[in-house]
Amino acid sequence: MNPSGEQVELAFGEQRAVVVAVGAGLRTYLVGERPILDGYGAGDLCPSGRGQLLVPWPNRIEDGRYDVDGRSHQLALNEPERRNAIHGLVRWSHWSVVDRAEDQVAFEHVLYPQPGYPFGLELRAGYALSEEGLTARIEATNVGPEAAPFGAGWHPYLAVEAEVVDNVELRVPAATVLVANERGLPVGSAAVGDEGLDFREARPIGSARLDHCFTDLERDDDGRAAVRVGRITLWADETFPYLMVFTGDGLPDVERRSVAIEPMTCAPNAFRSGEGLIRLEPSGTHVGRWGISPG
Repeated sequence: MNPSGEQVELAFGEQRAVVVAVGAGLRTYLVGERPILDGYGAGDLCPSGRGQLLVPWPNRIEDGRYDVDGRSHQLALNEPERRNAIHGLVRWSHWSVVDRAEDQVAFEHVLYPQPGYPFGLELRAGYALSEEGLTARIEATNVGPEAAPFGAGWHPYLAVEAEVVDNVELRVPAATVLVANERGLPVGSAAVGDEGLDFREARPIGSARLDHCFTDLERDDDGRAAVRVGRITLWADETFPYLMVFTGDGLPDVERRSVAIEPMTCAPNAFRSGEGLIRLEPSGTHVGRWGISPG
């Protein structure tokens, strides 16, 4: 059995990408022989969240416990060392291919009500290659009888053209960074300059150990916020007000060899804090897009 399930290969010009049925994740992306993503092998169990889709919440929920409309819910603590629930419920689930062409694919998955998250969602995730690069899309519809708390995110690691990230230039168009505790949970916010994390003008990462959520994002006329890592640009539409930037410190397979740029619809711990949390009403649908331009 392949740990990542069916492998769907996409092609457009020199661009190649592989998307997998387990979690509808993005396994690889290359232009010619140049890797754009720090991906993983076809026979590997996806390590360190590489390219995974994070639904119905990205990042962490403190103690896995939250309240909605006067009711308390308890999720499994799948980050036990920090006593958190992390990265949603669908990244190890099978998704079905429902639409496929040479340069694009769409997957669907039904998230049934379950202990800790008694809400029903119909999910559709798509990837497409074009002259612009790669575009990813998430669509979520609440098919249950009551409002559902919802968030979405992705976890791609952008490849760098160096052995370590220290000399790689990073630009993050954010004015604010969330300050987190030892459990990775926000305890406040600060201006990026006050934390020594002002990357609004591109500069080398240096010795910075980044595992930070940035917000108050500068956007272009199309509503996109664009992060640049070396030559590569990752953009996110207005449905993603938050960006995690992670240099992999503490994870031996990715430590300082690539940079995860994670577009998120809500802040870490949003199921508890409400910061950016989407209340998806019955029959309501959320759609968001982000993408990568190889440069």
